[in-house]
Amino acid sequence: MPFELTDHTADVGVAATGDGLGDVFAAVADGLAAAMCDDVPPGGDRFDLTVTAESREALLFDYLDELIYERDVRGVLPVDNEATVYEADGEWTVEASARGVPLSDVVARDVKAVTYSEMRLERTDGGWAAYVVFDV
Repeated sequence: MPFELTDHTADVGVAATGDGLGDVFAAVADGLAAAMCDDVPPGGDRFDLTVTAESREALLFDYLDELIYERDVRGVLPVDNEATVYEADGEWTVEASARGVPLSDVVARDVKAVTYSEMRLERTDGGWAAYVVFDV
C-alpha cells in the first residue's frame, strides 16, 4: 500500500510514496479516498481532470482540492486514482483520472478540505514522498 493514514488532532494526515511524481499524487489521492471510506465497492465511471499550478506543492494542493470539488459536484467518491505530472514553460500540470463511485453506494466520512499545514513533497532515494493533512 503506497499510503498510510495518520491521526492529526481533529484532522487526518496522509503519508504517501511513489516512484514518480504522478505515482505519489495518485497515492495521496487514494489516501484521501481511504480517509473518507473504509470499503469501496466496484462500479462507477472513470472521469478525467487536468489541473495546472505554479509549483509542485501548489499543484498537489489544487489537485486534491479538485478531487474534493468533484466529490461535491458529481456526488462521487474518487478512487483508483491515476496521475501524470509534468512541468512545461514554468507551469506544473497533472493530468489525472479517477473512478467515481456514487456516494449513495458508500458510507463516507466528510473530509472538508485539503490544507497546507505540514504539507511536504520531496524527492527520496526511492522516488517521491508526500505528506498532506486534510481538515475533517
